[in-house]
Amino acid sequence: MIQKKTVSVSFMIMGILFSTCLIASNLLETKVLQFGSFTMTAGVLCFPVSYILNDCIAEVWGYRKVRLVIWLAFLMNFLVVALGQLAVFLPAADFWTDNEAHFNFVFGLAPRIAMASFTAFLVGSFVNAYVMSRMKLSSQGRHFSLRAVASTLWGEGADSIIFFPLAFGGLMPLEELGKLMLLQVVTKTAYEILALPLTIRVVNYVKKREDVDVYDTDLSYNPLKISQI
Repeated sequence: MIQKKTVSVSFMIMGILFSTCLIASNLLETKVLQFGSFTMTAGVLCFPVSYILNDCIAEVWGYRKVRLVIWLAFLMNFLVVALGQLAVFLPAADFWTDNEAHFNFVFGLAPRIAMASFTAFLVGSFVNAYVMSRMKLSSQGRHFSLRAVASTLWGEGADSIIFFPLAFGGLMPLEELGKLMLLQVVTKTAYEILALPLTIRVVNYVKKREDVDVYDTDLSYNPLKISQI
C-alpha cells in the first residue's frame, strides 16, 4: 500500500484529540486520587486515551505520521505550560488575590514536574509507536489487539519509569513511589484492554474509509527526522 502524503480529516481529528488528551492530563496530574489503599494521579482519566490514539495513528498511517503528531502534541503542551507560567508570573488584579493561589497551583507547573512530564511523554510515545510499528511488520498486520496491548505496556512502562522518579523522587517513600508507578501502568493498560472493542472498530473504519494501511518499510525510526512524513 502506498502511503498517502495528504492529511485527511480523520488524521486531523485524531491528532487534535491526541494533543488535547496530553494537555488535559498534565493539568489533571496536579490532583492525586485515593482508591482504598491505592493512590494515582487524576491524569489517568484521560492520558491512556493518548496511547490508544497513538496506536490508531501508527496502525493506519504508520510511524512517520505518528512521529509528526507526537512532536506537534509536545509543542502544543509546551506552549500551554509556557503560557501558564507567564500568567502565573504576571501580577493579579486586586480582587483576584483570593483565587491566585488556586490558579498558581494548577498552572504554575514546577520546572521539575514539567521536565519529567515532557521527557516521559516523548520517550513513552515513541516507544509505543516503535513497538506498534515493528510488531505490525513482524506479524504481517495480524493480531492488532496483542500489538495494541504490548505497545501500551512498553510505552506506559517507559513513561512511568521516567516520570515518577524525576517528578516525585525524594518527595515520597520509595515503596509508595514503586506502587504508584506499577498501579499507573496496570491501570492504563487495563484501560487500553477495555477500550479495545471500540479501538478495533475505529481502526477498521478509518482504514476502509481512507483506503490506507501503512507498513513501515524502509524508514528511519529516528524521532528527530520529522521531515519524513
